[in-house]
Amino acid sequence: MAVQIIRVGTTKDQLGESPCWDADAQALNWIDALSGTLWRLKPEAGEPERHLLPAPVGSIAPCRGAAVVMALRNSFARYDFATRTLEHLARIPIDDPKVRFNDGKCDPAGHFLAGTMHLDRQAGEAVAGGLYRLRTDARVEQLADDIGFANGPCFSLDGRVLYLADSLERIIWAYDYEPDGPLHNKRVFAKTHAFDAGPDGATVDAQGFLWTVLTRAARLARFAPDGGLDLLVDLPMSYPTSICFGGPRLEDMYLTSISRSARLEGRKAQDGGLFRISGLPAPGRLPHHFGGA
Repeated sequence: MAVQIIRVGTTKDQLGESPCWDADAQALNWIDALSGTLWRLKPEAGEPERHLLPAPVGSIAPCRGAAVVMALRNSFARYDFATRTLEHLARIPIDDPKVRFNDGKCDPAGHFLAGTMHLDRQAGEAVAGGLYRLRTDARVEQLADDIGFANGPCFSLDGRVLYLADSLERIIWAYDYEPDGPLHNKRVFAKTHAFDAGPDGATVDAQGFLWTVLTRAARLARFAPDGGLDLLVDLPMSYPTSICFGGPRLEDMYLTSISRSARLEGRKAQDGGLFRISGLPAPGRLPHHFGGA
């Protein structure tokens, strides 16, 4: 089957990011990171619900009970769709306008991992921030302090390997992962220098292959579990950002994009839109939820 890519709806985000599928509600959630908009779409319902959050928003992940956990500028919170209320959970000890949360994902134990980006970092300047883990009891742990522009956290099928990109270095790292311990055995999983683009949002499919967005190349790349390049998919928007699998059988992939961010501006009419991709080699798997189960 050939890969098909269609635009979904008419939303136009400045910086569309962090799509995540709510399997219980059969709904897709995603954000416009710069405007602080949280979208919730039930595909059969037509237009999505719009919810407003304190901007900027780094990332979101599903919780049980029609809610999402999120990384805001330098804090974690939980948002309830039914009551439209935001509950602050924890904060990291950084208050620097050049450092804010970026991408995040839940681990199999129900903890939420989110990494930061250190903007305008000068040559030789130490990284501020890194990768943090919000535990289910709202305690925060710093797992890494050497990732300057964190993107695409996701896990191997058995949950024992964490993949994490540093977009500026154009490297996807792999770590041995334990939900109750530190990271171990950092090593290179894949490099994206050949595409002249850093890796952005990422997910792992049901075959254990890692998909990552190559934003500046307008492509999707699929890597085998050994890090070898398996497939490239050309995309019809200027700057794609992040992906997740969704749909009743998790056979579709949803993709967000940029119309105008702080650094990139698209020139195509569909830029900033939400897209659905079908005809991929394998479906996804159920996302991990904050709090477990």
